[in-house]
Amino acid sequence: MTGTEFSTETTVVHLMRHGEVHNPDGVLYGRRPGYHLSELGRQMADRVAEHLADRDVTHVVASPLERAQETAAPIAKSHGLMLDTDERLIEAGNVFEGKTFGVGDGALRKPGNWKHLTNPFRPSWGEPYLEQVVRMTDALHAARDAARGHEAVLVSHQLPIWIVRSHVEGRRLWHDPRRRQCTLASLTTFTFRGDKIVSVGYSEPARDLVPAHLLVGAKPVKGKSKAFGA
Repeated sequence: MTGTEFSTETTVVHLMRHGEVHNPDGVLYGRRPGYHLSELGRQMADRVAEHLADRDVTHVVASPLERAQETAAPIAKSHGLMLDTDERLIEAGNVFEGKTFGVGDGALRKPGNWKHLTNPFRPSWGEPYLEQVVRMTDALHAARDAARGHEAVLVSHQLPIWIVRSHVEGRRLWHDPRRRQCTLASLTTFTFRGDKIVSVGYSEPARDLVPAHLLVGAKPVKGKSKAFGA
């Protein structure tokens, strides 16, 4: 293969958000272990596996957290691939892990937690946005290299996916979490020409399975939060 051919080679990397998680206590689970897909979440994972069944997927990777591993498993199986793990795809760190975070209740009602809300630009309550950009970009490039000329699927979490997409598309990194276009089991797709990203796409193969209050633009529901399905 010549240098010219290599530079025009097309590679597609799908960043997938995991499916719905079993979380009866309604906590922000973040990086905590032990949170698995719900039955609905498994249906979402199967739906996306069916959606990608005819695609040229040669590489499947997931965050080390259970919900991501379980979401990626049907995709890897349908293509006869081993499922790899990449720590760089993990959920963003958050000081509110283990706490409830709904509308009108939860952690934000406690004055002791307000000190974590002083800087939304970094943000002060968790892993800096720029650190997420660096690790997620590295994971994207590693997957591109592993699947040159084919397609890869990386299963990660809402915030890191949205942050790296925002970076690639030139948006500011601080944002309103309610406006993230990254619903459960969605695909944020990066198309590379050689080493360069030439387009970003978005699709929701399991949209009809997603609870209404978790869709972009949905009105807040007391006791429920988009953050639970991070």
